[in-house]
Amino acid sequence: MTPAETPAESTGPEHPSARDIPARVEAPAAGAQDDVDRAAAVGRQVLDRTASVVVGAQSPLRLALAAVLAGGHVLFEDLPGLGKTLAAKTLAQALGLPFRRLQFTPDLLPSDVTGSSIFNPATREFEFKPGPVFAGLFLADEINRTSPKTQSALLEAMAEAQVSAEGSTLPLERPFHVFATSNPIEFEGTYPLPEAQLDRFMVRLRFGYPGVAGERDIIARRIDRRQEETSVAAVTTASGLLRLQSVVESVDVDDDVIDYAVRLTAATRTHPAVEVGASPRGSQALVLLGRALAVLDGRRFVLPEDVKSGAVAVLAHRLTLTPSSWAQGVAAEQIVADTLAEVETPPTVHRNGAAVGTGRGVRP
Repeated sequence: MTPAETPAESTGPEHPSARDIPARVEAPAAGAQDDVDRAAAVGRQVLDRTASVVVGAQSPLRLALAAVLAGGHVLFEDLPGLGKTLAAKTLAQALGLPFRRLQFTPDLLPSDVTGSSIFNPATREFEFKPGPVFAGLFLADEINRTSPKTQSALLEAMAEAQVSAEGSTLPLERPFHVFATSNPIEFEGTYPLPEAQLDRFMVRLRFGYPGVAGERDIIARRIDRRQEETSVAAVTTASGLLRLQSVVESVDVDDDVIDYAVRLTAATRTHPAVEVGASPRGSQALVLLGRALAVLDGRRFVLPEDVKSGAVAVLAHRLTLTPSSWAQGVAAEQIVADTLAEVETPPTVHRNGAAVGTGRGVRP
């Protein structure tokens, strides 16, 4: 969170930086290889513009964009000051999405998220004022600092793209995505996310500390900007993103790749360090994210490597460790890595006859 940001911030297509864009790249309609190629080009531009602000986070940014293209939600869980809020805001700007941010605090109420009715003296009627969740991309900043009651206000929005408030069910305009940030090291005054809500996030991402060169680059860019605020020009629009997502929906998935995703997920349920493994929603997320990664690579088919590259981000936060393994400091990410090494990778031959994957486990 930067000093220039406020607890409820709105940017998007009307952001001042967007007015200087010479032309926006519209995403293609679903269809043939040409459409996938154009979608991949849009994805590269989005990542390039985001990387111009967020330094040294190419891999998590690519997974975050893929999750959005797959229609999912993203949880950034990392230490303070590593660019979680900045990444969400910059991706929203690059995608041309209306962006709202809400700082979650212990006294936040569900109506602060969804909205509430306010009496209008002029009309002598109650009028519903939509909350910040009514946005293309909603950022729940430090989501683990608010009560479970308020956290649950997001469940319906994330699962069904609608909000129930004041006795009415209100649909959320698509595209709609939730980015949330969480601090993993502070426990005082925090409320861990329940498993049901964690499962709604397609991926959980971590940036980690930048290298020495990256940290120098962060400081140098801040000095060159001569201001705290950052902005990037929009690459596409909300309607363009919907067309990008339709391209992802057109991607084929071979049966052996689906079987591989199912076997990976099933293996987490029998691991001795895991009390509760990933649900079928996890295996579905592996395939959906794999399709988006394939499009970003310009392909209309999914490789086992697409499933592998997103496995840790998709599965680790869905695992509940046994008390003994938790006490020993076993990491869920390591369990997923062990599973990738143990589950046999399918020998895959795509319909066009090109061999695209053989072997066992993760290969260098």
